[in-house]
Amino acid sequence: MHRIVFLERDTLAPSVALRRPAFAHDWVEHPKTKPHEIVERAKGAAVLIVNKLNITAEIFAALPDLRLIAMAATGTDCIDKQAAKAAGVAVANIRGYATTTVPEHTFALILALARSIRPYADDVLAGDWQKAEQFCFFANPIVDLAGRRLGVFGSGSLGSRVGELGRAFGMDVVFAGRKGEATPKPGHTPFDEVIETADVLTFHCPLTPETRGMVAMPEFRRMRRRPIVVNTARGGLVDEVDLERALDEGLVSGAGLDVTLPEPPPLDAPIMRLARRRDVVVTPHTAWASREAQQTLADMMIDNIEAFVAGRPQNLVVG
Repeated sequence: MHRIVFLERDTLAPSVALRRPAFAHDWVEHPKTKPHEIVERAKGAAVLIVNKLNITAEIFAALPDLRLIAMAATGTDCIDKQAAKAAGVAVANIRGYATTTVPEHTFALILALARSIRPYADDVLAGDWQKAEQFCFFANPIVDLAGRRLGVFGSGSLGSRVGELGRAFGMDVVFAGRKGEATPKPGHTPFDEVIETADVLTFHCPLTPETRGMVAMPEFRRMRRRPIVVNTARGGLVDEVDLERALDEGLVSGAGLDVTLPEPPPLDAPIMRLARRRDVVVTPHTAWASREAQQTLADMMIDNIEAFVAGRPQNLVVG
């Protein structure tokens, strides 16, 4: 009998149907789990389902029965993968489920900023339309996307789809090479050139030691086009303190953020100051969370568990 423990059921909406695996098992789920509760709740589990909880070397050492961590997500930066390998625990993630929802959310943020949707909506509620005494008014800038350069950081399934949408809007799409890379791979533009020439910058890469703080004040100071900056990937890619300074100094024209570090942020965190600005839109890590995408994720997660137990593991990050 395989014991399966889902430590973070509330990270999927209540409307998401979680089918049970098609083998004999004992299923246990908890709405939320605090770090100090992980070991006690996971004792005896062969399969552990997590989304954002940090699973450390100490936790692996305390769970000798554990054989698989089934991620309810794509990102695995919360897992000590070296410790998982040493403990003989496989890690399987979810891939390709968000290729519609994340790019659409990305462009919702881009369009909201390019067309000043939030400021104009606020102005209407404040009565400024009536004060204008004409059919419209021009308190906030509006720019078209057509003809603008879209710089995409990350050329996987999400970044590639964002590029397709950008081309549909008539944008000049370029994919950035790695930071510090002398010669980017074919189809990519040098990192510094993208930073300097793009009108919109959007991030679709994982958070790693190499990408942490990838864009900070030195990069903001090289942005000649006062771009819109959008991050729907991982908090930590863009330095939030420096982003606030760049907005204050007019180095960028706006920011759309769906992620931060940590999540949720403390009420006094820089991103909470950013969220109050009219040139910023902050959403609570919901780019991935369309109804359709969540159901696909849930189904793929169970597929991963069933495949592992059947001896045909798939989507392994650690094997």
